[in-house]
Amino acid sequence: MSSLKTASIRTLDKNGREITTVGFERFGFDSEVSLDALRSLYLRPHYVTVASKGDGEDDIQQLEQHAKFTKDAAAYQSKSIYHSDSHSISYTTLSRFPPVKLLPPSNRKRVLVTGGAGFVGSHLVDRLMLLGHEVTVLDNFFTGSKTTVSHWVGHPNFELVRHDVVEPFMIECDQIYHLACPASPPHYQFNAVKTVKTSFMGTYNMLGLAKRTKARFLISSTSEVYGDPEVHPQPEDYWGHVNPIGPRACYDEGKRVAETLTYGYHRQDGVDVRVARIFNTYGPRMNPFDGRVVSNFIVQALRGEDMTVYGDGKQTRSFQYIHDLVDGLIALMNSDETRPVNIGNSDEFTIGEFAELVREIVEKVQKEDGDLPTRRVQIVYKPIPTDDPQKRRPDTTRAKTSLGWQPKWTVRMGLEEMVRYYKAKMLEGSL
Repeated sequence: MSSLKTASIRTLDKNGREITTVGFERFGFDSEVSLDALRSLYLRPHYVTVASKGDGEDDIQQLEQHAKFTKDAAAYQSKSIYHSDSHSISYTTLSRFPPVKLLPPSNRKRVLVTGGAGFVGSHLVDRLMLLGHEVTVLDNFFTGSKTTVSHWVGHPNFELVRHDVVEPFMIECDQIYHLACPASPPHYQFNAVKTVKTSFMGTYNMLGLAKRTKARFLISSTSEVYGDPEVHPQPEDYWGHVNPIGPRACYDEGKRVAETLTYGYHRQDGVDVRVARIFNTYGPRMNPFDGRVVSNFIVQALRGEDMTVYGDGKQTRSFQYIHDLVDGLIALMNSDETRPVNIGNSDEFTIGEFAELVREIVEKVQKEDGDLPTRRVQIVYKPIPTDDPQKRRPDTTRAKTSLGWQPKWTVRMGLEEMVRYYKAKMLEGSL
């Protein structure tokens, strides 16, 4: 492996400064961790190809892709073996857990994360674990996957429970991050009744748990509560413009009633609540087949397939990177802000512009890695789905003033990291 390239990727924030850590100390809670430590968890190879009949070139190539991010974290990497001749894998547990902060008991929180094996939940779990807290993940694995948190299974601070939040759950905890609910249109429309039931009953059960344990409760709401907005950008005091009987209503109205229930418990029973309205978020571990625009575009471009835009491409979205979202969630949880708070990036793109940006970044990464495609990917247009919002951009004034939070990651830098993540996954055969 002496030929292994370890040149790392430099990541710059919106002001041109290099990002080496994520998080900050605020409201008496320190959420800062090394970016390299986080990357070693979500950009690690799932296995190494040491049982192939070839000369190990694929193995070296795969490790080179991951080493651009994970640097010196090899000691904490999976040592599972992929047998390319039989397309089989021999799994193993990690030889050693990544280092976590050693906190005194008085500073260590017992944190419950519902939906903790999902895209957002798993990144939040990684952060909380590295910070030294005790984390319990509840997930029924409808859209989540054990692989997103498997690197913590067996750690004394970690517990993974297969459980559907529609059913009550008893545990002792200090904080509850309630993230459980399918979030992409194909998933939440797959079983509309179940989606509404999860939003209402799941929130009802977790609020009941928060009431009993006197835990602080944070619900991940969504920008979808604004529907197809008539106000732009959307502030938290805008009540929304939602079709209550359309195909997206199971999610939109489900989250709206979940917010209603949350404030009912707050006013009636004194439950300490936080409401985060999350706008479009992207990053590594996004399910590449869940129908969301970022993962769709990147995977299509990497495979050399034409990129599909629904509608005329003039509808707008605002995209934030996962680390900014986790910063915002942790800041909100530990603040005194009980009103709803938008957490999103105010940089707005038309979907057509965004498709061109993704294509440009994919081409840049391919050129840097010497993987020149045979043809240029084209952008094709198809009919727009029902009730698809035309505009979506958060007014984040409240987050800036109440939490001292604003996004640090540019869309371009986040996309480049995500392109490299998917590219490495394709190389190792897991995508």
